[in-house]
Amino acid sequence: MGNTAEENSSLFPIFILAIMVLSLVPYTIHRVANAAWKKARSIHCHCSVCLRSGKYRTSVAKKISKFSTCSNLVVLLLWVIMLFLVYYVKHITREVQPFEPFAILGLDPAASEAEIKKAYRRLSIQYHPDKNPDPEANKYFVEYISKAYQALTDPAARENFAKYGHPDGRQGLQMGIALPEFLLNVHGPSGGILLLGIVGVCILLPLMTAVIYLSRSSKYTGNHVMHQTLSSYYYFMKPSLAPSKVMDVFIKAAEYVDMPVRRSDDEPLQKLFMVVRSELNFDPKNLKQEQAKFWKKYPALVKTELLLLAQLTRESTAVPFGLQSDFRHVLQLAPRLLEELMKMAVVARNDQGHGWLRPALGVMELSQSIIQAVPLSARKVAERNANAGVLTEGIAPFLQLPHFSEAVVKKLGRKKVRTFQDLREMTPNDRMDLLIQSGFSDIEANDVETVLDMMPSITIAVTCETEGEEGIQEGDIVTLRAWISLKRGNGLTAALPHAPYFPFHKEENYWLLLADPVSNNVWVSQKVSFMDEATAVTAASKAIQESLEGSGASVKEINVAVKDAVEKVKSGSRLVMVKFQAPAESTYNLTAYCLSDTWIGCDKKVIVKLKVAKRSRAGTRAMIAEEGPVQEDGIEEEENEEDEGTYDDYESEYSDDEEGEPEEKSRTGKHANGKSHVGNRSSGTDSGSDTDEA
Repeated sequence: MGNTAEENSSLFPIFILAIMVLSLVPYTIHRVANAAWKKARSIHCHCSVCLRSGKYRTSVAKKISKFSTCSNLVVLLLWVIMLFLVYYVKHITREVQPFEPFAILGLDPAASEAEIKKAYRRLSIQYHPDKNPDPEANKYFVEYISKAYQALTDPAARENFAKYGHPDGRQGLQMGIALPEFLLNVHGPSGGILLLGIVGVCILLPLMTAVIYLSRSSKYTGNHVMHQTLSSYYYFMKPSLAPSKVMDVFIKAAEYVDMPVRRSDDEPLQKLFMVVRSELNFDPKNLKQEQAKFWKKYPALVKTELLLLAQLTRESTAVPFGLQSDFRHVLQLAPRLLEELMKMAVVARNDQGHGWLRPALGVMELSQSIIQAVPLSARKVAERNANAGVLTEGIAPFLQLPHFSEAVVKKLGRKKVRTFQDLREMTPNDRMDLLIQSGFSDIEANDVETVLDMMPSITIAVTCETEGEEGIQEGDIVTLRAWISLKRGNGLTAALPHAPYFPFHKEENYWLLLADPVSNNVWVSQKVSFMDEATAVTAASKAIQESLEGSGASVKEINVAVKDAVEKVKSGSRLVMVKFQAPAESTYNLTAYCLSDTWIGCDKKVIVKLKVAKRSRAGTRAMIAEEGPVQEDGIEEEENEEDEGTYDDYESEYSDDEEGEPEEKSRTGKHANGKSHVGNRSSGTDSGSDTDEA
């Protein structure tokens, strides 16, 4: 029994080592693979402004600070423990040897009986209890020397050894627990340790983990945003919310409301207020009353708004040292809070499941402004007359370029550069000459070229159809299929945006909206990313396959379609497939928007005309539809000139779309299977000009 307990104790380190290897090694591989994947896809802007920002510098101190996280240090400590256990198991524990009587007595297998007796007497003098009082010597004599002598001299023992390898005959299977002996000694002073360990590991630890997880999950969403924030956003979101008022809703996030406001913050906030107050749009006639009203707001809201305005006005250096940690905290939370605010803008608000377009556009514009550190006031249109020698749009798209200022933009306006799109469409040589004439150095002009090569050009191709039927009838389940293609001048697809004033890494995301600008309704919304090609290939392949299988296509047709979809994704396109129920009979003039959450002036839209016929077949598309008469259905793209206006309150550059659409310029075609296409024609929503690529 003692020997068995000792063997079990010696196996305890091996047991612990096995548990650590099975859990720690896969976890470490997962962490390293994620880090390598993030590093591989972190293709960022290499202009001098981005490089000077320090966001992408990897100094030794920065590497140490990034590595010295709590989770990394715990993983490192566990690896040290595991390596020590490997050393311990290798050098301290001994391997159990088989019973070899000749080796125990120090004899050759061909030794005679007289030599066996002589060796036994010699070892007895050395290890017998009467000669050697050492307990270990007594144990060795009884368990090894005596049994070895018996196995070689006693006929029955010798027969057992020959048959079973042991003088005592067949040895039964011994079971044990790989725990130290003192834990198994239930009658000793440590008798309760094993019981407490079992209760703690098997009961208390899972219970505590479940309580912590449930308490956190009840407070936060999967995007690490508090549920209270979503409730506030849903409550304060209004269908007519102007873009300039989106900020007021955005700062009401619970994460910002709970931010502490210390007494020592009063003076720094007053100084910051003097720096950014021009962006608060106070009425000059009631300036004192407006300021007093501003300071009466909840202190955390005042603090958050001033810090965000410091970002929008690029006055981060004016933020006092005592507010720097809060400033970074506000900006770090901003991207995911804006994403949730966008979801609250497009969430279903009526019986048809439509969201609101106007606030959704405002959220995207606020997101772009925060990432690019461009004031919201820079989006205002200064002059609508193209012959006045100034810009016909706001200066916000220009300010995201390196070395650009309001004075530079005015110089470009005098040189007949009316829109940001005009600047982008110039040849590199002409643009370089123009910038040098405007006072840029060669290095600064090259920085502008680098950023323009990083900026994406988006095209959208949209189709709508009722799968397996001809025409779209009221009540049908309509499948919207949109291919969104991204091209850059430098040939990249996945890249981090030029954002030198935003202190954190921010990936590009886009939102596809199918909306009715007149009724302010968003019919369909979907977030799109170009960062993960493998996921996009899988999603597109699955969507195409399921769609064609449902329409009864052959295996060959499915394989060809899937192959084409994969090639499109690898060439820089993303597929969005969304189903919605066709509304009542009518012709709907819709617009498909593709909005960037990081770049200003890169948003695109196409006009979609959806014709819904009166129902003439039984059932709905959610059921197996019966055959019906062929219906004409068209989705048309129209070229429309954007007519941006100047508003007393800052208005979205999309707002004027609600005031009427231009006459239709493209023809409507009849298509089989209730399907028609919008070509790759798109109009830049920020540029004020149309692009025809059909």
